[in-house]
Amino acid sequence: MTDHLIAIGALVLVFAVATFTSVHMGALALVAAFAVGSTVADENADAVFGGFPGDLFVVLVGVTFLFAVAKNNGTIEWLVHAATKAVGGRIALIPWVMFLITAALTAVGAVVPAAVGVIAPIGMSLCARYGIRPLLMGLLVANGGCAGGFSPASVYGSITNGVVERNHLPSSPALLFAMTFLFSVALSVVAYFMFGGRQLLGRRARDTGAADGAATAGSVGPDIAAGPAGPAESGGASPGPVGATPPGTAPAGGTVTATVALAKPVVAPGLDVSRSLTLLGLLGMVAGALFWEWNVGLMALTVVVVLTLVDPDAAKGAVDRCAWSTVLLVCGVVTFVGVMERMGTIEWLGDSVARIDSPLLGALLICVVGAVVSAFASTTGILGALIPLAVPFLMDGQVSAIGLIIALAISSSVVDSSPLSTSGALVTANAPEEQRSQIFGALMRWGMSMTLVAPLATWALFVIPGQV
Repeated sequence: MTDHLIAIGALVLVFAVATFTSVHMGALALVAAFAVGSTVADENADAVFGGFPGDLFVVLVGVTFLFAVAKNNGTIEWLVHAATKAVGGRIALIPWVMFLITAALTAVGAVVPAAVGVIAPIGMSLCARYGIRPLLMGLLVANGGCAGGFSPASVYGSITNGVVERNHLPSSPALLFAMTFLFSVALSVVAYFMFGGRQLLGRRARDTGAADGAATAGSVGPDIAAGPAGPAESGGASPGPVGATPPGTAPAGGTVTATVALAKPVVAPGLDVSRSLTLLGLLGMVAGALFWEWNVGLMALTVVVVLTLVDPDAAKGAVDRCAWSTVLLVCGVVTFVGVMERMGTIEWLGDSVARIDSPLLGALLICVVGAVVSAFASTTGILGALIPLAVPFLMDGQVSAIGLIIALAISSSVVDSSPLSTSGALVTANAPEEQRSQIFGALMRWGMSMTLVAPLATWALFVIPGQV
């Protein structure tokens, strides 16, 4: 028991130190794996690194490499322009376009921070142009990352499905993706109407392909930025879209028809051979993962090789932009968890949870732990650590394994909107400077509320109905 407590303490210390210092969690986890393995588990270096997840390494490198190439050759830019044009100037739909694009990027393999990092600056610039509330845009972008994050071709999905498969648990990758997507959509609908979405209804832009322009408010009262819940990110005084009320706002109690006067058109990128092949490759990768269970990492690398041969310039610098930080994080945590598994710590801890009189209470506890830790640390790290801890608890069959895994996945991911987590931090960093501190506070309140709301909601929706 002492050895197990030392291993658990080391895991907690890894998350704590990485959260409150600049030490990389993956590097710290590898050091902890070596320290605990050599001193407590009596393993040499070869045994410790025998648990290194080579399959996850290939998936993470492959999909982030492909995403970097797609960004280089303009495929991502083409998708953004095409999606924005498709809504026909309806400003109310623009946040949902950003939601869907972020979801699509993560669904085909972009790591969530990378997708949010690309779309958040675009979304925030559209807020300034069209008078959209930055908090609304930020939450939909962050939720979009979670919505696509558990597809079979995605990073979160690959990690979760891989851990489930290695532990011989029942799985349903398609159901996991569908439920996480639908939950994120429902959560985004709530955020949309809480934070100003109603005021966007009926407003239109004259030309959605413009780069510069000034928004005029429409169908709103004097406070364009405040939604039904009030100016949550402004501390009680709404600064407007970019710190000032745009021209054309209706007087108190009045209404105007919204238009957006735009200065100069932007020429959208065309769909050339390289971009067409990239789109076909992304669709083929998703189809291969969904219908034939082909290895996502190897498919992604295959697409990269083909694209590089067709367009060598698109691959320049792409390797440097692979998500090496995420690769190190995931592989480090999973390697350390492997040491804990060989020590019997995972089984011991899972048996302890299983001895809780109420299986439903134990399931709720696991979801709450996942949500709280992920709000302050890495979702990728916590997914690799918590699912193995739940294995012995799930083996007794009193709680549906698929239901609990779905609940844990959602609970650990929707809290990414916290500004202490990567997605929330990226949204805050790209917000207008004069509103940054207010948005930080609003995202903190939203993210902390999700640490309770998401576990309770997913527990009620997916765990209770599956109890045997």
